[in-house]
Amino acid sequence: MSNKLTENTPKLEKATTVSRRRIRICHECDLVLALPALKNGEKADCPRCTHTLVRRQRNAAERSFALALASVIMLGLSLSFPFLGFSVKGIGNGIELSQTASTLVGFHQPLVAICVLLTVLVLPFLYLSALSWLCIGILQGKLLPHSRLIARTLAYVTPWMMVDVFVIGTLVSLIKIVGMAEVELGLSFWTLCGYALLLLLTTQSVDRDWLWQAIDSEPKAPEGIILGQSGAPQGLVGCHTCGLVNKIVAKGRCRRCEEPLHPYKGPNTQATLALLVAALIMYLPANLYPIMITTSLGSTEPSTILKGVLLFFQSGDWPIAVIIFTASILVPVGKMLALLWLCWVVHQQQQQPLNRLKKVRLYRVTEFIGRWSMVDVFVVAIMVALIRTGSLMSIAPGPAALAFTAVVILTMWAAILFDPRSIWQPTPAVPNNELPSSLPKENHHV
Repeated sequence: MSNKLTENTPKLEKATTVSRRRIRICHECDLVLALPALKNGEKADCPRCTHTLVRRQRNAAERSFALALASVIMLGLSLSFPFLGFSVKGIGNGIELSQTASTLVGFHQPLVAICVLLTVLVLPFLYLSALSWLCIGILQGKLLPHSRLIARTLAYVTPWMMVDVFVIGTLVSLIKIVGMAEVELGLSFWTLCGYALLLLLTTQSVDRDWLWQAIDSEPKAPEGIILGQSGAPQGLVGCHTCGLVNKIVAKGRCRRCEEPLHPYKGPNTQATLALLVAALIMYLPANLYPIMITTSLGSTEPSTILKGVLLFFQSGDWPIAVIIFTASILVPVGKMLALLWLCWVVHQQQQQPLNRLKKVRLYRVTEFIGRWSMVDVFVVAIMVALIRTGSLMSIAPGPAALAFTAVVILTMWAAILFDPRSIWQPTPAVPNNELPSSLPKENHHV
């Protein structure tokens, strides 16, 4: 179920009749509101921008710990058995999962290898370990040491975990190889698929609002809060890490989690624009130079991203061609153009509320799809590690691999630094009787 707060947001009155422990500020539009009482399985959406504020889970600590533990077990199995193998004319090769990163170092691509290692193995393991640490303390009724610091890291790690993208990259690689050699799926391939699914379920099981309430009880909210208005004009800011409402002070930190606060100070797109310009510059060599170099029977053939897409179309594998074209060309270009346009429109005046809602939805799309461009990088890592049979057939990474990895990271970073609150400023107050007229009715399910 979903609650849009339309029955819980008073008509611009001070928060004197509402429990101050339930005051929140939306991270995407800066609206000050009061959370309703939620049952397990329900969530609350912001009435102005529809951003999900809170999502309650049944048996939150037990559920998250069980999923995290199962994910760690599947990760261990994925590293303990053969991953993929292939053979052609009696000559073949097999690899383990870790070799998809280590092999790149031998081809003088250490930065790409580090990115693969971090996004597929290291960061997910740190996330699962941190979450397990917190859940054990909560279940025991006594927090383990450094729980607050560990909880702060979860939000930073989550966007950079890409195991599900790696699985898609593996499937694309298999389709590339199956036409020219026999492919063997090791036990690690199946455990990797289970690991990706469990990791996704684990991240979705985390109720951040409940987690911080269990770690450290919520301090009393500041006096004089007015619901239904933006927080910045009231001198208020919501912590992006734990959600606590704080007064804006110079070089302020959250009273609960001690994270630096990020009060809204007007449209500030310089950092996003700088990263987008850097991504545009790196996108040129990423497409002009070969991303893979294939050697077969002594002949060498370099392949660019676009050439790889065309080869899939010509061979009849148009679904894979569409996936590669979308992930490697359409998504990066579309994301950069969308962010550039958003940076421009936030400086324009007299925006209509409906247009604001469409713009923030565009921002959410760009933030979500950016990580999927790593498919091509993972394909290169897998193919380079697996196809190694000397002069008969071998694949080496091209110079475009590093450039394209940089494009993905820069565009993701640009989206993270873009402040969606700038889309909604200046925005009039949100009285209770006007909310349904500006927001469509939706039926969300947990």
